[in-house]
Amino acid sequence: MDFLTLFGIYVAVVLTCIFLVCKYSGQQHNPFNTLLSYVSKVVAPVTPQWLQRFSRWIFHRLFHQRSNIFIYLHIFLEGAVYAEFTYEVFGFCREMDTTLTSLSVPYVLLVIKTFFFYLCINTDPGTVTQKKVSSLIHIYPYDRRLFHPGVSCETCRLVKPARSKHCRLCNRCVQRFDHHCVWVNNCVGAGNTRYFLLYLLSVCAMALDVALLTGDMLLHAVLRSGLLRASYMDAYGQQQPTGPLFVVQHLFMTFPRIVFMLGFVIFVFFLLAGYTLFHSFLAVVNQTSNEWYKSRGFVCRHCHPAPGADDLCGPVPDHSKRFYYSRGLLGNLREIFFPPQAPQKKAN
Repeated sequence: MDFLTLFGIYVAVVLTCIFLVCKYSGQQHNPFNTLLSYVSKVVAPVTPQWLQRFSRWIFHRLFHQRSNIFIYLHIFLEGAVYAEFTYEVFGFCREMDTTLTSLSVPYVLLVIKTFFFYLCINTDPGTVTQKKVSSLIHIYPYDRRLFHPGVSCETCRLVKPARSKHCRLCNRCVQRFDHHCVWVNNCVGAGNTRYFLLYLLSVCAMALDVALLTGDMLLHAVLRSGLLRASYMDAYGQQQPTGPLFVVQHLFMTFPRIVFMLGFVIFVFFLLAGYTLFHSFLAVVNQTSNEWYKSRGFVCRHCHPAPGADDLCGPVPDHSKRFYYSRGLLGNLREIFFPPQAPQKKAN
């Protein structure tokens, strides 16, 4: 049981770190940053300068510059899961008379997910250009709380339309900016928000279906083995009935790769399910994550190193007017899936 204990501790630590990062992201003073600062101060004196510079370069390269690394990592992890599912789980499921229709669903979802993944990567999120800026300004009114008329982007030298934001990773202003997603190496904006939502939903459906099929296979394996009715001799020579922990340990020993794959898929599902629910909520109320963070006074310290016109710091706006751009449920969803177009100038 030592292995299970260590694995449980590992899962608990990972979940705790993810919770802290998600809960306190955007805040300057939080437990995660405090712990990170403390560890850095302790480790820095004994860490060579070249290693510190290399670590900072790696961190900056991964999170503060455009890179395809996370796309490759995404493909690798997905390939590893499907390789294990195809190599072992598929065969066991067929032996247990699982229908081919049920087993084909994960592959259908994989094709659908890949299609939306491709669109997220390659679709223009709504770049604000000199040619389009005059018409984009008229799509959304300025709420004069988060977005003010006459504010120009210092980098692009363009007047910023309402709900737009400059992305330092892509070096462009994006219409109805939501966030920059490292997993698709692209911004999520007016042009591809619908693809991003469908991508998240398809990934969740894919992970859930793989987890259900794998869990069903393991459950049938336990039932067929008769472990639930078996017993074993403990260290004192006494006969003990098998319990849940014994069954889990047996599964780890018998199907180690399948159990680790199942644990990873379940972890990904719950992590992405929460993220998908958050973005679904934003779609329903017609708000972007950028606006959600702004309305709470949160700030990305990399994007906003100092106070400025577009700084997220400062007084928290009136929460009663947070959903300024909401047009009702159907209107909000229509705006997501059929983004409003800039009005065309009439020819003379």
